[in-house]
Amino acid sequence: MSTLRIAVAQINCVVGDLDHNARLILDAAQRAVEQGARLLLTPELALCGYPPEDLLLRPDFIRGCAAALARLAADAPAGLALLVGHPHATNGQLFNAASVVRGGRVEATYFKQRLPNYEVFDEERYFDEGTAPLVVDVAGVKVGVNICADVWEAGAPEAAAAAGAQLLAVLNASPYHVDKPVTREQVLAERVLATRMPAVYCNLVGGQDELVFDGASFALDRLGRLAWCAPHCREHFATVEFSDGDIVAQPLPPVTPVEQDCYETLVLGVRDYLGKNGFRQALIGLSGGVDSALTLCIAVDAIGAENVRAVMMPSPYTAQMSLDDSRELVKNLGVRYDEVSIAPAMATFEQMLKPLFGDAAADTTEENVQARARMIMLMALSNKTGAIVLTTGNKSEMAVGYSTLYGDLAGGFAVIKDIYKTFVYRLCAWRNSQRHDIPDNILTRAPSAELRPDQTDQDSLPPYETLDAIIQAYMERDESPREIIAQGFAEVDVKRVIGLLKRNEYKRRQAPPGVRVTERGFGKDWRYPITSGYRDEV
Repeated sequence: MSTLRIAVAQINCVVGDLDHNARLILDAAQRAVEQGARLLLTPELALCGYPPEDLLLRPDFIRGCAAALARLAADAPAGLALLVGHPHATNGQLFNAASVVRGGRVEATYFKQRLPNYEVFDEERYFDEGTAPLVVDVAGVKVGVNICADVWEAGAPEAAAAAGAQLLAVLNASPYHVDKPVTREQVLAERVLATRMPAVYCNLVGGQDELVFDGASFALDRLGRLAWCAPHCREHFATVEFSDGDIVAQPLPPVTPVEQDCYETLVLGVRDYLGKNGFRQALIGLSGGVDSALTLCIAVDAIGAENVRAVMMPSPYTAQMSLDDSRELVKNLGVRYDEVSIAPAMATFEQMLKPLFGDAAADTTEENVQARARMIMLMALSNKTGAIVLTTGNKSEMAVGYSTLYGDLAGGFAVIKDIYKTFVYRLCAWRNSQRHDIPDNILTRAPSAELRPDQTDQDSLPPYETLDAIIQAYMERDESPREIIAQGFAEVDVKRVIGLLKRNEYKRRQAPPGVRVTERGFGKDWRYPITSGYRDEV
């Protein structure tokens, strides 16, 4: 049987930047030729970036993609079959397509058959379903073409095999969440075993708003075994050999812990959100707590310490240990650090509001004033310097509204908005195992917002182990309060947490975007109504 060298371009595309994406593809094509490859795989919709969302509703965008594809075909090197993903309009329909570019022209085009319409995907809004397989001959090898969700159920791979394919090439834009890389391999292995056809899976890498595509492209032999895999969360070019009807195995890298994968995903998400949107610097309000410490580390690892500025804004309720820990943290990381007391702002607001409040007792109103005073400082610095404010709230707080609207909830990007509080500590521990920058005291002291004397988070919330488990059950697994209580959680805790979660939808709608790392985040895949009379079964 024939031997075929396949190049895989795990590239970081920019949505809508057709010229940039075409250059990435052409650079990879040139490398493929130089390394003797006859076939090059690129990610799903690589030419326009993924997901283009409502850009796909613009006729001028579709025309621009078609023109870019024609230029790409004309410029592609000879002797190479290039598989490139792009939107394709024909006869009043729009398809998620993959074209074979060879010999200066578009030789054939495949239309994606399975359109995902769940989680963060809404492809049925834009695309029509394809119905026909595509098998192309490359150096004597029959190569079947599929796109991403095509391989998540039976149908399209089997059709390619029935049409004579010996090898399956899969173009993908599959975003990361915890355990997703393993799931991809398991799902594709089912298709491989059903067809006895090895497969090469090329995935997109890079951040796009709240989504991060983690790369981790791979190949499976005809027995469904992992034969090759690319790195996680970085661009990569590699070649894979198909010989004697199967993928030739290569040495595999060691399996990495979930904390490392998640941390690297957050770093890539921040780097690309800032870089692709033209932000060179970031501002972070420090509290002396674990959330702001983790956010600061991620920012430093994403864009460099020289581009990050931390501001500590103590109040009369800020503990000395919070100041000490913040000073040690910024010294370890090497970032610019400022301390500005908000006590004068608190006194001024108290004087301004007293005629309006009269003799009303102090409550959370005054606590919220502190958070908003801090945000005024951060946003003023942001406006003056052009740096983006990174917020520091975690998923546990986001779920139950443990934040201040127009205060600590405000900013440009919410780095850890999809990280449960309990997992924040695990990420900090992993980061410290690489370089011990976070002071131990930050990780061992009781968490507190420090908005009143002797305050701790558990004054207002159940223990985080309980809180996170209830949120995960209700929000990610769609379990009812009755089912959660049956697992042993106290009814009072379950009712309280779910009540807080539902009441604070209005806050989450006004929160900035942030990196998604769980199977369901408070973003594209959470679309609950703010106004709702539904009452859960108990």
